[in-house]
Amino acid sequence: MKKICCFCLAALLLLTGLTGLTGCGSSGGSEDGKPAPELNIILAHNQTSLENPYTKAAIRFKEVLEEVSGGRATATLHHGTLGENESELVEKLELGAIHLTVASPGFMTLLGVNEIDMFSLLYLFDSFDHWEACVDGEFGQGMSDLLSEKMNDRFKIMGYWTCSVRDYYGKKPVTAPSDLKGMTIRTQSTPVVQEFWKNCQAIPTSVAWGELYQALSQGVVDSAENDYTSFRLKEHHKTDNGKYVSETHHDYTTRLFLTTGPFYDALTEEQRGWFDEACRVATEENRQVTYDMYEESKAQVAADGADITEFEDVDIEAFQEIAIPIQDQFAEKYGMQEYLDMVRKEGE
Repeated sequence: MKKICCFCLAALLLLTGLTGLTGCGSSGGSEDGKPAPELNIILAHNQTSLENPYTKAAIRFKEVLEEVSGGRATATLHHGTLGENESELVEKLELGAIHLTVASPGFMTLLGVNEIDMFSLLYLFDSFDHWEACVDGEFGQGMSDLLSEKMNDRFKIMGYWTCSVRDYYGKKPVTAPSDLKGMTIRTQSTPVVQEFWKNCQAIPTSVAWGELYQALSQGVVDSAENDYTSFRLKEHHKTDNGKYVSETHHDYTTRLFLTTGPFYDALTEEQRGWFDEACRVATEENRQVTYDMYEESKAQVAADGADITEFEDVDIEAFQEIAIPIQDQFAEKYGMQEYLDMVRKEGE
């Protein structure tokens, strides 16, 4: 009985998603007398703040979609209102309850596509320019094609988003890997990320993003790592175990702007044109807002009293010496040497 109920729920959600794209505006109209849109894209992400780059990019997506379609398409936006857990959003995406979401590459490993976790390798990119050149070039296209192939077109990457560059923050300053010995650090659960911090002699710990402020405040974890804007908006730097920031710049982040193959294929050619353009502009918006907010967020963190160790004062080479062998091992294990070479060549 439980299996039957789950199957029915999945079917209902998929039907609900498809209903939004199959000419629901062909009859009836909106309250102002205009025809109702024939296409309604449901976009959900896990950030709740209206200041977050995800939110601003989502809003831009809706604006462009309505503009290029002449009002024949619109979007329903959920800024963290369907949950802050990316895995739940990916599940909703596959069920058809939503049509677009933003997810960390590591979540694809849970679905059996370990190769996509290459984006999670620390110190893979050394600047935003390097990152953009890679994801917008042969490397990014190859990774997109690989995901489609491995997942039989269950997912489709509509753009590469970022949530800036991640840094360490904790109860004491860190300038070298040895400073982390014995410290717990809240980090992503991706194997390559966990391995890196373990090799720094830290103790990787899993804490839900929405619970991290309390965990830092109560000393449940000694430290964490994320970008200035994300931890500023959650005020992690105002806790005793978050007030020391060290600019390790270990992860120029990649986030996947995802839809599903079945949903995309069900769109008409004209609708795909609207959808593609809105996704393209939203991706540009995410990046620009992210870059603009970096200095703004850093300045606010400093003004709030956090102690910042600048990038130039961190022994980056010592951290890279730990990261590079992990990159090499990953490439050998999953047959990704060609892709790793692309990234390294682009950074020369």
